[in-house]
Amino acid sequence: MNKTTLILLALSGLLGLSVLWSLSVGAVDISSGQVVSVFLQKLLDVSWMDFSDQQARVLMDIRFPRILFSVAIGGGLGISGAAMQGLFRNPLVEPGLIGVSSGAALMAVLLIVFGSLLPAEIFEQWKNNLQPLVAFVGGLITTLLVYRLSRRNGKTQVTLLILSGVAINAILGASIGLALYFADDQALRSYTFWSMGDLGGASWSKAGLSIPLVCVPALFLVFFYKPLNALALGEAEAWHLGVSVEKVKYVIIGLSALSIGASVAVAGMIGFVGLVVPHILRVTFGPNHQLILPGSMITGALLLNLADLFARTVVAPSEIPIGIVTACIGGPFFLWLLMNVNQKRLV
Repeated sequence: MNKTTLILLALSGLLGLSVLWSLSVGAVDISSGQVVSVFLQKLLDVSWMDFSDQQARVLMDIRFPRILFSVAIGGGLGISGAAMQGLFRNPLVEPGLIGVSSGAALMAVLLIVFGSLLPAEIFEQWKNNLQPLVAFVGGLITTLLVYRLSRRNGKTQVTLLILSGVAINAILGASIGLALYFADDQALRSYTFWSMGDLGGASWSKAGLSIPLVCVPALFLVFFYKPLNALALGEAEAWHLGVSVEKVKYVIIGLSALSIGASVAVAGMIGFVGLVVPHILRVTFGPNHQLILPGSMITGALLLNLADLFARTVVAPSEIPIGIVTACIGGPFFLWLLMNVNQKRLV
């Protein structure tokens, strides 16, 4: 068993322990043994520890889907950030650079502010599903626009892609501000909570569609470690090594946009996970994407799960928006990295 496998197994073990801890902690007291017993009863119809119906309902209908969301979204953000940083060969790149977050936010705010103009029966019946859907579509459209603007002579220029992303994000930010100018207090409050990130709306009905949209593209990104390792040498060198550079760019950007778009659509804006997590792995274990990609997915899931646990318990029964928690953790930690770590390890 090689070093990479051992590290990934250790990270997976930490993630498993954090999930068990999260399932046990909350307003309703459920021990770790009762958590295991509930799952055994559901899966195998056997039980070795007593638990109440209330504990079983809280565990299966509230905590478990929420933790699945935190693990899936954290993993998607982590690996997307690692893939984007490897693709652009820039450690300051984060998933929102390609415009997917801003595009999703614009569509969400338009629905929140102007959704009442839709026929009342349609809006009331579908509003819970419309917001994630339009946010997802908005994120993908914006990503396609940024990608198209970066094309020159049949090739994607990385510098143009970054600059296009910055420009489009600025334009969309202004559009969001303009839409909010016309919002009433209720719409403004609704958008504010969505934009700060929230996993409180997690449910099995949302999980069936959202989690595959987040996880499947993220899992495919794991297999791009060889092209990303080659691209670290430069595009010309990667091409000489047999890497189809343009195809790799297109696929990685597309997969990242799908995963991030689905994440933003269901949970709102959650920052710093895609920026900080790849740095943690790169500084600790080196730049090999064979470890960085799956490691970022597991560590992102671990970080977001712990952040969500903190968000829902520190001021219980109220909750802190999870985006605030990740920013409070990620911002200072990232500054510490920049000030204390050998710069060569960051790139």
